[in-house]
Amino acid sequence: MNRSSRSSYQSAGSRSAAGSRAGGSSRSGGSSRSGGSSFSGGNSFYGDRPAGGRRPSGRSGRQGSSPQGEFAMPVSTTPALPAVESFDELDMPKALLAVLARQGVTTPFPIQAATLPNSLAGRDVLGRGRTGSGKTIAFGLAVLARTAGHKAEPRRPLALVLVPTRELAQQVTDALTPYAHALRLRMATVVGGVSIGRQAHALNRGAEVVVATPGRLKDLIQRGDCQLDGVGITVLDEADQMADMGFLPQVTELLGQVAEGCQTMLFSATLDRNVDRLVRRFLNDPVTHSVDPSAGAVSTMEHHVLHVQNFDKAATIAHIASRDGGVIMFIDTKHGADRLVEDLLANGVKAAALHGGKSQPQRTRTLEQFRTGQVTALIATNVAARGIHVDGLDLVVNLDPPNDHKDYLHRGGRTARAGESGTVVTLVLPNQRREMARMMATAAITPVTTRVSAGDEDLARITGARVPTGIPTVIADPVVERPRRSPSANRGRRSRPVSASGETRSASSRDGQGFPGRRRAPRRASVAA
Repeated sequence: MNRSSRSSYQSAGSRSAAGSRAGGSSRSGGSSRSGGSSFSGGNSFYGDRPAGGRRPSGRSGRQGSSPQGEFAMPVSTTPALPAVESFDELDMPKALLAVLARQGVTTPFPIQAATLPNSLAGRDVLGRGRTGSGKTIAFGLAVLARTAGHKAEPRRPLALVLVPTRELAQQVTDALTPYAHALRLRMATVVGGVSIGRQAHALNRGAEVVVATPGRLKDLIQRGDCQLDGVGITVLDEADQMADMGFLPQVTELLGQVAEGCQTMLFSATLDRNVDRLVRRFLNDPVTHSVDPSAGAVSTMEHHVLHVQNFDKAATIAHIASRDGGVIMFIDTKHGADRLVEDLLANGVKAAALHGGKSQPQRTRTLEQFRTGQVTALIATNVAARGIHVDGLDLVVNLDPPNDHKDYLHRGGRTARAGESGTVVTLVLPNQRREMARMMATAAITPVTTRVSAGDEDLARITGARVPTGIPTVIADPVVERPRRSPSANRGRRSRPVSASGETRSASSRDGQGFPGRRRAPRRASVAA
């Protein structure tokens, strides 16, 4: 029996009159934009970029009040259970506690301490927290604990986690796999860009928990390979990005197919009016929790705006990329990323690109090279803005101001995770300064602004920049692509319908949004995943 729409909370106050979201959000988990379309707001060093932002800011380097455009957190009519100080206080299976203990995790993060007592009791949950605040474990332990002891029938999962991108789907799966194994629960990851047949086979064998992107899950349902009428727990992770990417109609359709009375948990870094629509319709008297007074407010994160001149920008980038330690540099276009990598390699920097033009196996291996130090400068489009976790990363650089404040917050969320310190730097040309000031005000951030040039002391102090060696280097290709199957090899196979989202593609497709059909062994899960 499908679940009906819900509308059961009262607003805690009037919503902000500011706009609900910026119009320049990236699409479909790939690069933020491809091609060289002309936009106002100044030229990017490696590609044009749009104008954005709202209001000027001051200068201190820390975040202040909450960003504009968010709706007020709803008021629960039923009192929430109190937060806990230790995982041992929670009513969870001993097997889960044992895994936590083996990993040395005894104290929950704030969002985990506040939401787990209620989610384990079956309450709907609305949680706002920046990337790296522990949302994955917060909802994951509840999903697994409440599913433990039950066995799914073929093609009928018991719990569903919806995420916007394939990278995030893989990260969620990797983080929860050790806990699922301890409870003997089967997980399936359902995303586009890889063989839909393998995923259908996994669902046919039976999977208690499915982690999925909306488009591919809809494809499997249309093929008859999955039914959601047995789903009793649903999670929407990074709901704001799903709304920004245009997945709202698909998400609404999928949630309408789950079991009546299904427990729903929604987690998001920002709560704009598009997320408000989901909350009003599908959450029933939710327990609410916000990690920070503003989306992405992190006391251990420093924000710097570096004013550079166009003629010196290339050298400044090369000096920063030559630092002793890893750095993620965000750029607008995949073509710009590839050109910059060529320039950096020629200057002796171990650089590699991560964008939607790479296949998912390539992207997975490139990330592994970055984690192990084979690559020290990762040049990325917005494909890496969410769902990517690298231990110890202490510097993120925006080579141009991002499209909007939400992109800024999520890019910056790659550093200062799990209580660690980190720095977010944005390079700004003279004609981008006003735009950047407005964006910082919208994000409630007051950065430290410094005029720099390649080789000066301030640049080295803030970023660890060094003079490049100038000795060309080479990074081995991360993976060799398999040849495409010949048409005859596909005879007798079921055809793969193309979804409205365009997610259904062959495994060798270059849309760059899948992940390897044969999963790697899961990495050590982090409680801050």
